[in-house]
Amino acid sequence: MNQTIETLLNHRSIRKFKEKAISSEIIHTLVDVAQHTATSNFMQSYSIIGITDQQVKAQIAKIGNQPYIAESAHLFIFVVDQHRNAQIAKENGAEDVLVSGSMDRFMIGYSDALLATQNMIVAAESLGLGTVCLGSILNDAKEMIQLLKLPQYTFPVLGLAIGYPDQEPQLKPRLPMNIVYHENAYQEIGNFSEELAAYNAEVETYYDLRDANKRIDSFSKQITASMDRKPAGRMALLDYLKEQGFLQ
Repeated sequence: MNQTIETLLNHRSIRKFKEKAISSEIIHTLVDVAQHTATSNFMQSYSIIGITDQQVKAQIAKIGNQPYIAESAHLFIFVVDQHRNAQIAKENGAEDVLVSGSMDRFMIGYSDALLATQNMIVAAESLGLGTVCLGSILNDAKEMIQLLKLPQYTFPVLGLAIGYPDQEPQLKPRLPMNIVYHENAYQEIGNFSEELAAYNAEVETYYDLRDANKRIDSFSKQITASMDRKPAGRMALLDYLKEQGFLQ
């Protein structure tokens, strides 16, 4: 096993950071690494917004309902960006750029942004930094769009808070490999209650050790409870996508 694999297998989300700034050299290196990620058809259909204004960071923390967002040393927002390519095409004589809003182009930008995020995480952790992904920025995508002044054919995907760790959380147990990894075709599981019995017990133990005063249910119960959650902002994502010119 090499150092890269060890870093990946020891990934933890860090939600408490030291009050220590990250140098501009490291920030630029992380962005450079993200830019060298694989990209569909060499379109590079994403942008990265670095949040350096503490007030903006605080507003995003409010949207995500996660105070540690504002306490991170640096915050990145990864964005689907078909706006740039649409403008490039227009400047070069394209009369119709509506394809920029297609489901295909949205998914291309979405996957590009996610891949770039993961590469930045690996690079940051290799430098001793801690990271936490922030899907919570989509709690109010409309406000994020306004806050970041995102034009048509762009959409926020994921936030990434980075800083020097001020905690050492335990590794969170993952699903058994046979539940996630399939060979040649999707394999139906006959009885998840039986297959996940040991894993559910492991998850409960993990949370008990992390906070004995806060009862957290098994993985299966957490998933079941999540089926009843319908946050208004998340339920409106399709509408906001269409407002940004996608999926028309």
